[in-house]
Amino acid sequence: MKRFPIIRSMPRDMIIQLMLIFAVFLTPANVSFAVSETSAVKQTVYVISVFGEVDPGMAAFIDRAVQEISSDPDAIVVVNIDTFGGRVDSALEIVDTFLKIPEKQSIAFVEKKAISAGALIALSCGDLVMKPATTIGDCAPITYSQEGLEMLGEKFQSPIRAKFRALAKRNGYPVKLAEAMVSLDKEIFEVVIDGQKVLMDASDYADLTDEEKKKITSKKTIVEKGELLTMHAEEAVELGFSSMTADSIDVMLGQMGIENYEVIRIEQSWSEAMVRFIGRIAPILMMIGLAALYMEMKAPGFGLPGIIGILCLAIVFLNQYMVGLADYTELLVIAFGLVLMGIEVFVLPGFGIAGFAGIVFLALGLILSLQGFVLPDPSFPWELDLLVNNVTQVIGALIGSFLVGLFFLRYVLPKFAFARQGPFLAADLKSSHADSSETGKVSVGDKGIAMTLLRPSGKMKINGDMIDVVTENEFMEKGTPIVVKEIKGNRIIVSSISGVSDVSGDQQT
Repeated sequence: MKRFPIIRSMPRDMIIQLMLIFAVFLTPANVSFAVSETSAVKQTVYVISVFGEVDPGMAAFIDRAVQEISSDPDAIVVVNIDTFGGRVDSALEIVDTFLKIPEKQSIAFVEKKAISAGALIALSCGDLVMKPATTIGDCAPITYSQEGLEMLGEKFQSPIRAKFRALAKRNGYPVKLAEAMVSLDKEIFEVVIDGQKVLMDASDYADLTDEEKKKITSKKTIVEKGELLTMHAEEAVELGFSSMTADSIDVMLGQMGIENYEVIRIEQSWSEAMVRFIGRIAPILMMIGLAALYMEMKAPGFGLPGIIGILCLAIVFLNQYMVGLADYTELLVIAFGLVLMGIEVFVLPGFGIAGFAGIVFLALGLILSLQGFVLPDPSFPWELDLLVNNVTQVIGALIGSFLVGLFFLRYVLPKFAFARQGPFLAADLKSSHADSSETGKVSVGDKGIAMTLLRPSGKMKINGDMIDVVTENEFMEKGTPIVVKEIKGNRIIVSSISGVSDVSGDQQT
């Protein structure tokens, strides 16, 4: 018996088409969509640039970038590197951030150079690719001394070498060669023993037995003693660091077999770029701010120099707060220093304990805001070097601010009409500081004239000398005739002379 005569009489191609149509209608909708979506999915490739000096601002930017990427766990992260290095603490912070990315999903791409801290960052990635004619290596810790650049000793090299060793083991780079990037005394050989190539340092080779040495068929020096390992792109491939050489990130992805991908570049925001710029000019801002505060201390009352000084120091502090180095502790220390300096300006005459203590607290707050620790940890010896550098910067800013303030008070401000009408003209090298010996130059009853505003402290001219004085609960204008009423310790207390219309600055009658 013949069944389905209509189907038997149909051409074969038509039968296949009808079966496909029925299959489409009978297949659940979610299955068909899943197939179409899978075929259209692109691999996401994030590119993060490590360009310029390695500093706290860069560490803050990379932390923000990796946090954004964490929402896409299957993404590939390409770290585009072009740097001569920078701060050790910032480099280690960046390394710890990149270690949060699975090792098979991070690639270091050397755009031009990965020197010093740049090499450390590169080895924190699971794979390394370099453009032709680029370089990587030379990660010995250095510092600045009176003789110029100076390499730090074994105490500093040891923890950094240990970090290189750990990263090399994690990501499959040659451990011996990674250590040779840090220390000059690492002599590395490539030895062929029993037909296998083995990398050894001098101590490993010396420990070989005579029997093992007889099995050596070839010995080649890779790193000479007294040299730091620095490789160009071709050498990095030969020595097992770089997996390939590629002209661009797109070429690299193609050679890796990644064809259907979307590149997303995570760039610095304008605020992050500004934070890094302010970090570089922080010593200059500190010097300007402290100089302005010094000028404010020499002028009774509160005016433009005080505003400029507080603004400059606030910019430095907020910048360090943005990169995570400063916190409320530093803010309280700086604020307390400003309060003490305010007491010196508005309450106490001359320059005494309050002014000195204010400068000490201000300097301490600035030093702490430049680093992420209070006291150096012995396990991180570079922190001591960083502390010394920060102390040097702040002390240099203090000395520079004093000299700049004197220069402006002596030579610049007197050229302006508003300054000639105010208290600034009276400030010079002779009267730029307070001295307790001033009390020996005057006696109770001596008369003179106010050379600055007394609110309540200021300066008077008496017997040809400029003397720091203070009033008792009264403000006096410049030019007011005054008399020495009392001397208490190093404080010269004065009051106005009522009914006196003509008083010279040298001798009163």
